[in-house]
Amino acid sequence: MIARIARFAAKFVAGFMVLTVVLVVLFKWVPVPVTATMVMDGKGITKDWESLDNIDRNLVSAVIAAEDSRFCEHSGFDAEAIEQAMRENLEGGRIRGGSTISQQTAKNVFLWQGGGFFRKGLEAWFTFWIELVWGKRRIMEVYLNVAETGIGTYGAEAGAQRYFGHSAARLSRDEASRMAAALPSPKKRAVKNPGGWLARHGNRIERRIGIVRRDGLDACVYN
Repeated sequence: MIARIARFAAKFVAGFMVLTVVLVVLFKWVPVPVTATMVMDGKGITKDWESLDNIDRNLVSAVIAAEDSRFCEHSGFDAEAIEQAMRENLEGGRIRGGSTISQQTAKNVFLWQGGGFFRKGLEAWFTFWIELVWGKRRIMEVYLNVAETGIGTYGAEAGAQRYFGHSAARLSRDEASRMAAALPSPKKRAVKNPGGWLARHGNRIERRIGIVRRDGLDACVYN
């Protein structure tokens, strides 16, 4: 009986591993049609997949400045950011995470929102594979197409149309910074006419776009 259960478990794990790799390879070329977050969104889904060629570089630079300044340096996991997040969380105050853009992409595409060690383990598995198979440019392209950018709104193009009435292909630095500032909590953070801390945060991101460009922190996406 135990041997039978062990064989079943081994086959299940092997099948899961093969399936996940197949999905990763498929989505290297095929637009992600829908995610668990979209399916579970009670506000409906507005999305419009766009090639990274049709998304303004200002937004790429802004999300790197806001979310993951070492995006081009790490292989999916930023040990320094994780250690800093752990220190700050232990000291109390605002809880923050150390997830990279690669980890967020893995979670958004293949998994569900929320925490827990099991989900984080799966996130690490998918992060390893998308870094290996997709590369940085494809990771950024997928991230900017599946990330929630507002209530019932997903992706850079749908977000740009919603907030600014024009394509994501021509976002100003100010517009890109405001979208990036809202990304961690798009249902709660205002993109148009933000105030207080959120407005200051957007201004900081806008200033950091220049640093991202100067230091080539987004170069892996375009080279």
